[in-house]
Amino acid sequence: MEKPLVVITGASSGIGEATAKAFAKAGHPLLLLARRLERMEALGLDNCLCRKADVRDRDAITAAVKEAEALYGPADCLFNNAGIARLADIGEQNPLEWDETIDINTKGVMNALHAVMNGMKERGHGTIVNMSSIAGRKVYPDHTVYCGTKFFVHAISESIRGYLAPHNVRVVVISPGIIETEVLDHVTDETTLKNYKDNKVRIGGGISADHVADMILFAYQMPQNVLIQEMVVTPTRQEF
Repeated sequence: MEKPLVVITGASSGIGEATAKAFAKAGHPLLLLARRLERMEALGLDNCLCRKADVRDRDAITAAVKEAEALYGPADCLFNNAGIARLADIGEQNPLEWDETIDINTKGVMNALHAVMNGMKERGHGTIVNMSSIAGRKVYPDHTVYCGTKFFVHAISESIRGYLAPHNVRVVVISPGIIETEVLDHVTDETTLKNYKDNKVRIGGGISADHVADMILFAYQMPQNVLIQEMVVTPTRQEF
């Protein structure tokens, strides 16, 4: 392949799907990973390997990366995008939702990192883009566990950035605010969901996932000696 392999987790919808389309248009072969295989295959992207995988399954993620690298060459970019937003009143929330959020948003990030990081380090080249959120910089009502997981993403990104910098590997954090995605599909607390939707209407809606995808592609296409460490993007009318 003329351009290197890009790996995207959570690629079946939202920002993951939009980023897959952006990198495919730019000529990159892709490994797309998510739990909804049919959604990824329906994108019909060229030079694209789609695999059903849960980021909580470290072995499945590693196996898929090895399979894709055998087809397309070494992974040069990971978009560590898979995540879930179980927003709720922390005093009323089922702790099982805490477990799911923590496992996907923290352990899942580490599992995908594990699959590509050492290869990038050995080759002295690569880019890791970790999906955080503005909720990884500030706390919001009913976001308690979700904020905790996104603060985790910021912390490990800072650490891994320092670890990989001497090896010419970049670590980028993308921190969106309100985006037009399916993230609200995971919210089961009716009051929290209503408050979120009301605020979204108040500010005129979220912004398109395509804009976030364009930002990720832009950061990746910068020369390897140029690192955009973090990008924060929100609707203009989102005050905080």
